[in-house]
Amino acid sequence: MADAQSEARRIGEVIRQARVLQRRSQADVASALGYHQSKVSRLEGGRGTDDVRVLREVAQVLAIPPHRLGLAAASDISPVDPETSETEDMRRRTVLAAGIAALAAPTIPGTAHQDLVQSLLPGAARVTAEPVPDLQSLRDQVAGVRRLFCTCDYTKLEGALPVLIGQLRQAISESPGSSDLSGLLATTYQTSASLLLKQSDQGNAWLAVGRAMAEAERSGDPVVLASSVRVHAHALARDSHTAQAVTLVRHTADQLTGSYDQRSPRYLAALGLLLLRGVTAASSGGDRSATQDFLTEAKQVARYVALDSPDAWANFSPTNVALHGLSAAVVFGDAGVALDTARPLMRRHIPVPERRAALWIEAARAYSQQARLADGYQALRIAESCAAQDIRRPAVRELVADMAARDRRRTLPELHRFSRQLGVPA
Repeated sequence: MADAQSEARRIGEVIRQARVLQRRSQADVASALGYHQSKVSRLEGGRGTDDVRVLREVAQVLAIPPHRLGLAAASDISPVDPETSETEDMRRRTVLAAGIAALAAPTIPGTAHQDLVQSLLPGAARVTAEPVPDLQSLRDQVAGVRRLFCTCDYTKLEGALPVLIGQLRQAISESPGSSDLSGLLATTYQTSASLLLKQSDQGNAWLAVGRAMAEAERSGDPVVLASSVRVHAHALARDSHTAQAVTLVRHTADQLTGSYDQRSPRYLAALGLLLLRGVTAASSGGDRSATQDFLTEAKQVARYVALDSPDAWANFSPTNVALHGLSAAVVFGDAGVALDTARPLMRRHIPVPERRAALWIEAARAYSQQARLADGYQALRIAESCAAQDIRRPAVRELVADMAARDRRRTLPELHRFSRQLGVPA
C-alpha cells in the first residue's frame, strides 16, 4: 500500500514539474483537459493517478513521454486487448517515475562543484606538501563550514569543503584509528550532503551520505552517528522513500530517547534534529499521525536545549520545532494552519539566516496555496533579504516559476521581474 502511494506521489510530481517547466497554470492545463482545476491539483498531489485514461490525456496535453507516468507506449498497446488497463495499472505501480530526475535536474556549473564531487569519490587521500593542521585547527575549520551553511553562503562553502575533506583524510591516513578525526570528517560529509540536497543534486548527495555513515561508525560517537542518520533519512525522503526514512529515524531515535535532563546539549540537539527529520519525512509521505508523534517528541527534547546560533554545533530549539510544524502544515495543504503558525514566528528574532529564510519561504508556499500571490511574492523578497543564495536554489526557483505561471494576466509585474532575475521567466 505504501509503495502504491509513493508511486502515485512520484507520478503527481512528474505532472507538476512538466506543467511548471511549460509555464502553465493548473487552470490552463485543466481547461485543455476539459476538467476543473481541482482535478489537476489532485493529480499533482498523487490522487487519482490510478485512472489510465486520464493519465494518457495528461501525457498528451503536457507532452510527457508515457513511460514517465508508468504507461506503456501507445504503439505497444493493442486496441482490442481487454487487459490493457490492468497491465498498465501494474506497470504504474512498479515502474519508477524516471522523468522526475530529467525534469528537475539541477544546473550546477563551475569547478567548485566538480571539486566537491571529486573529493567524495573513493581513492587515496590527496597528499599535499603543506603540513596537516592540528586537531583543534581542524575542529575550528569544521565549525567554520557549518557556519557557512547556516548563513547560506553556499558559494564559499562549496569551495571550502573539498579542501577540508582532503585535510581530514590526510590527517586520518597519518593517524589511523583516530575517533576524533573520523567524527570531524563525518560531520564534514554531512554538511556536504546537506549542501548537495539544497542544490537538488541527489545523486552526488548519496556519495556524501555513504561517506558520512562510514566515518560516523568509525568514530563510535552516537551523536555523530545520529547526525549521519539524519542526512541519510533526508536523502531517502528526497528520493520519495519516505516510509524507509521514517523507519530509519524511528529506529535510531528509539535508541537515544530518555533521561533528557542528564544529556549534554550536543546530544539533545542531535536527537532533536533527527526527530525533526522524521517530521519532514512523515509529512512528505502523507502520514499525519507519525508527523504529530515526531513533533511531540521534538517539543519534549526542546524543553531541555536551545541552540539557536550560526556558531552553534547544531541548530535545535523550540523555534526550529515550530518551523518544522509550519512546513508540515504546508505539505499537507493546510495553508490556514501554516500561516497561523507562521505569524508569531514572523515577530520572533531568529538568529540563523537559513532558518529565517525557511520561515518566509514556507509562508510564501502557504500564501500561494491560498492564491495570495502578492503576499507570497512579498514573503519571498523577505526571504531573499535573509539569505540571498538560499532563494536561488532549485526548489525555490520552481515555486517562483509556478507562482508567475499562475499570474496569467500579469497583474504582478514585480513577480515576473523577480522570476526573470532567478532565471525562470514565466
